[in-house]
Amino acid sequence: MTTLASGTTASDSHKDGLTRDALTVLQPGFPGTTAPDWLLRRLGEGLASVGLFGRNIASPEQLSALTAQLRSERDDVLVAIDEEGGDVTRLEARTGSSFPGNHALGAVDDVDLTQAVAHELGRRLAECGVNLNWAPSADVNSNPSNPVIGVRSFGADPELVARHTAAYVTGLQAAGVAACTKHFPGHGDTAVDSHHALPRIDADLSVLEQRELLPFRAAIAAGSRAVMSAHILVPTLDPDRPATLSLRILTDLLRGRLGYDGLIVTDGMEMQAIAATYGIERGSVLAIAAGADAICVGGGLADDETVRRLRDALVGAVRSGELPEERLAEAAERVRGLARWAASASASETGTTSGAEAVSGAASAPTRTPAAHPAPTATAAVTRVDVGLVAARRALTVTGAEDFTPLTAPPYVAHLTPVANIAVGNETPWGVAAELERRLPGTETAGFAGADAGREILAAAGARRVVVVVRDEHRHPWMASALDTLLAARPDTVVVEMGVPQAPARGALHIATHGAARVCGHAAAEVIAGR
Repeated sequence: MTTLASGTTASDSHKDGLTRDALTVLQPGFPGTTAPDWLLRRLGEGLASVGLFGRNIASPEQLSALTAQLRSERDDVLVAIDEEGGDVTRLEARTGSSFPGNHALGAVDDVDLTQAVAHELGRRLAECGVNLNWAPSADVNSNPSNPVIGVRSFGADPELVARHTAAYVTGLQAAGVAACTKHFPGHGDTAVDSHHALPRIDADLSVLEQRELLPFRAAIAAGSRAVMSAHILVPTLDPDRPATLSLRILTDLLRGRLGYDGLIVTDGMEMQAIAATYGIERGSVLAIAAGADAICVGGGLADDETVRRLRDALVGAVRSGELPEERLAEAAERVRGLARWAASASASETGTTSGAEAVSGAASAPTRTPAAHPAPTATAAVTRVDVGLVAARRALTVTGAEDFTPLTAPPYVAHLTPVANIAVGNETPWGVAAELERRLPGTETAGFAGADAGREILAAAGARRVVVVVRDEHRHPWMASALDTLLAARPDTVVVEMGVPQAPARGALHIATHGAARVCGHAAAEVIAGR
């Protein structure tokens, strides 16, 4: 056996390299607002990425300190986040997002505005030390019953989704944050949430080419640094394996036919579409073998034991011959390649804005932009500070405004509250009540659900004007029934739809915000109470 100069054997060196590569391809989460000792130790052993969720973020200052703590252990660490803006926000999980989501941007259909919003969101992330964003969603929301995509999509028109996906990727990466376009090959035509079960898309190849794949082609052309796979079964592409585990989809289609050479990241491996059918260890091995480069885990499983289990599963698969060692090494090198890009992008930036100013939206120093990607040109009306609110205002679809007089007395605001999907979560506030209370002190609010919601709202509101806020009325029969009851008794009711506005507009005033971000509620309240 060969002995190296350091006293270690070639076998030991090989073992260390294999273990390091296995750690390098993981993107785990963790609990708390500071990095636990086990995570810092794993960074020293080869872990190259960390995923952040709402539980990890308390304030801009804290987030900046956390990312600095991570980089004190590994200066090129990829710090990833699931920050779509709109309904899916981790940066502002406790307050609601300062940016409307994709559906609102698609409703405006101004690609310059989409690019400006993405750039400002990216700038705020970069100021806090985040350099990889698991966004944008390039899913075409072709199924109105989709329970998990909805307003996370730019829309149902593939051409529209494609041009806004490209604009978003361009804007985000101009701020020095790598985009991770998702959920390949497209999660829009599903009626099942992959957090809970395995969805299936039964569409022929010509439909997939013209609908699902079009936005991903646009993202690739725009230079998306990463693509996230979907835990969905598409029998036309692979009748046996979901996309995340499919060689045909990740290697033959994405790498081969679409010519993509960037990082392929899996969706969360603890999601039931994979965990309940393959298990996270076997699922991770199959994903890397299929062509994935990074394993996302940590939304639900966020501990050292999970990291150890996945590392050992990958190492064991290489030793048993199930996973080619060169495939794992290739995946690890792609992770390191993205880390080099992110470090280069950060080094190319100028400016001194603090993370606190960035997240709060305060006026700040000139936009920091990698030289290779010019920042989008903002118009005088769309500044760094107000671009999210400007976009939210432009996204409103208002029906009945010509006969509506803004309220001057405090109303009763009723939220018809559906069960939130896991991607959105239930910790983020939404609606119009907070902004109406600021404008019309004395405004009261409550949430309602179920068959008796309409009658309960009438009893609670009394003589006050009712503002009812819904989310995807078309998907919830109980919600439509509550509106029927409410509008029959109180036709002067104001209706605010903060989901996909698929149901017909009704009420004395109907406002479709195309999303439930804080700024969408702000924009709607301006119409209800007047600016």
